Amino acid sequence: MRICFLFNHDQVHQVAHSLPIALALADRAPGVEVILAPTNPTIQTEVVRLAGSRLRDNLILHPLDLHRRRSKILAALTEMFAPARKLLVYGDNLDFFRSLDVLVVAEKTSLLLKTRYGLDQLKIIHTRHGAGDRAIGFDPVSAQFDHVLVPGEKVRSRLIADAQVDPDRISVVGYPKFDLHGMSRPHALIDNGRPVVLYNPHVSPHLSSWYKMGRQVLDWFIDHDEFQLIFAPHVMLFERRFTLTIDKFRIDRPGRIEERYLRAPNIHIDLGSRASSNMTYTNRADIYLGDVSSQIYEFLLNPRPCVFLDAHETDWVDDKNYAHWRAGPVINDPACLGDALSEAMRDPGGRYAAAQKHLLDDTFDLTDTPSSVRAAEAVARVGGFTLSAPEARSARRINA
Repeated sequence: MRICFLFNHDQVHQVAHSLPIALALADRAPGVEVILAPTNPTIQTEVVRLAGSRLRDNLILHPLDLHRRRSKILAALTEMFAPARKLLVYGDNLDFFRSLDVLVVAEKTSLLLKTRYGLDQLKIIHTRHGAGDRAIGFDPVSAQFDHVLVPGEKVRSRLIADAQVDPDRISVVGYPKFDLHGMSRPHALIDNGRPVVLYNPHVSPHLSSWYKMGRQVLDWFIDHDEFQLIFAPHVMLFERRFTLTIDKFRIDRPGRIEERYLRAPNIHIDLGSRASSNMTYTNRADIYLGDVSSQIYEFLLNPRPCVFLDAHETDWVDDKNYAHWRAGPVINDPACLGDALSEAMRDPGGRYAAAQKHLLDDTFDLTDTPSSVRAAEAVARVGGFTLSAPEARSARRINA
């Protein structure tokens, strides 16, 4: 039995959603070949760092690359605008994918192996990445997977209702990322007694607050140094000169970070380091400021005040794609930040605290059994085998 965990993205933010499952599976299924397949050096470095000495025996690193000359040329020509490399890697490695019994992925492009390349016998399991509310997470494409692992009832119900996924193809497993990063240490750079606000705008131009009002937000915090700001947007926001989205076709430029923001003593800027995706900032911040990023739910693991920025005049109140906006005040003008932050911290009547508890309980089904183990058990069921007791090496803590 060969089970591959594919890590196919530009940045490392999806690694934590599937790597803990691979490690739990390798510990409990010594007769199964568990393969870790990163598709670029950045992700490979992170996978090796987190897996460490466990890369031995039945846990195997197998990097994937582009092999055809035309693929390399096309990837180089389109890199500024689109992630062509992550699509081309499938066709360039078909013999490898044909050798697998199960493929575990955190994104949806891998379905090309079935729809374009005809690998119908390969079972593909979707771990998803994040637990957010955006409509793209519940589109009909999800029904093409052989199995889907979900964090809780909210995602399960929406996949059934919105994407028509067969309930028998869904397993509720909790959130494996919490096994890896749920208790990461607070950021050492920020410890001056001022409230710490995390501004975490999304990358998608039709949803994000960055393109229309992000610089106004940073200017507001320059003028209000009673707060400490962490500006840690989605790691893909500044990855390319242009941002292109296909769920609703949009293209925009994130621009550059001006010197006045870089020099502001109360603003810490991180455009994509490891800390941007390993819960360092969501664990440290006192207040969350954002729009549609699923990191809001990672922040709510320890409920705290939230404020949301509506840059698109959204009719959101009864829209389940914006359910998380019930966790705090929603504003459409950065000039209102002072009042919104005060309201969120004061929370008159406990309105937001009650909403946060409901959102958290509905989003994450967490038990005494680690989420990564529950997910590994689900993978084993799809593969047609059962897990044994963990080997001694599984007791060692993963480096977060």
